[in-house]
Amino acid sequence: MFLADLGATVIRVERPVGGMFNGIPELDILNRGKQCIVVDLKKPEGVDTILRLLDDADAIFEGFRPGVIEKLGLGPDVCLARNQKLVFGRMTGWGQDGPMAQRAGHDINYIALSGALHPVGLKGQRPTVPLNLVGDFGGGGLMLALGMVSALLEVRSSGKGQVVDAAMVDGSATLMASLFGAVQAGFWKEERGSNMVDSAAHFYDTYETSDGEHMAVGAIEPKFYSQLLAGLGLERAELPEQMDMDSWPAMKERFAELFKRKTQAEWREVFDDTDACVSPVLRMSQAKDHPHNNARESFIELDGVYQPNAAPRFSRTAPQVSASTAKLGEHTREVLASAGLAEADINALIKAGVVAGLEG
Repeated sequence: MFLADLGATVIRVERPVGGMFNGIPELDILNRGKQCIVVDLKKPEGVDTILRLLDDADAIFEGFRPGVIEKLGLGPDVCLARNQKLVFGRMTGWGQDGPMAQRAGHDINYIALSGALHPVGLKGQRPTVPLNLVGDFGGGGLMLALGMVSALLEVRSSGKGQVVDAAMVDGSATLMASLFGAVQAGFWKEERGSNMVDSAAHFYDTYETSDGEHMAVGAIEPKFYSQLLAGLGLERAELPEQMDMDSWPAMKERFAELFKRKTQAEWREVFDDTDACVSPVLRMSQAKDHPHNNARESFIELDGVYQPNAAPRFSRTAPQVSASTAKLGEHTREVLASAGLAEADINALIKAGVVAGLEG
């Protein structure tokens, strides 16, 4: 999605039998902006079709277990022999080698082994699952996209492609780089909920409001902390020092009691125009309507579906998200024709069940 958002022509290869998100292609936001072809890679003619597309491609990426794409006849050696400038991206949880390379797993397993899961959670409680953002998307997809773009830049000087081995266990560990340093320096305690930015501090946590919603507080710096206290109606001179960790539990209780006195909307009126670093915790269905997000057009509506806009921003070549998720096989004919296949050849492949378009 990121590559497509930023202007790449991305062709998604689907199995002959596939399903769309909830049966509605437009809701499958991660596949927006991509062309979609249907190819049966279990048939030699299907593999030959993909190899033909690689002649003019800059990159290909796959997300099978190590060795699977090789068995299909589309491994890196075959593809790079066909196109020596090709960047071959590989997305896995455990990586292409190592004793666990062939093991099944999901985001939660990868971040468990990388050290990224253990610190997440409240004091005295078990680790909290941070959705699948850390392994799948941050340590996985984004790392793969960065690696592929970097390899594509390197092709300009070397004239040679290469394999990008993106593993979620590696990527999620990289996201934790600063904390690996902090724990060795004695700055970070490995017990959950015992550090300034993991919910131990009263000035860096979330608090429930009287209407059951929440406010997020992140007033670390003294000048911001002072504005936080002012908004809560507290006198700083009458309170313990901000960084007195022994006082943090009691202060959290006091903050919790104060935040419960007003609704989220009322607290927004208090803090919205301040530097107290206090923000409403918005639901996904609410984020698109926040004035700041509206002003930056952080969300767009495409084919009746609201979704995040392309990021990051560019001063000259602004990305435009203009196409939602394609239907299965929507671009099969178009893509194959652009690769030089005659209409008769395309019809023959469709009749043989090697590829499929919208008509079957």
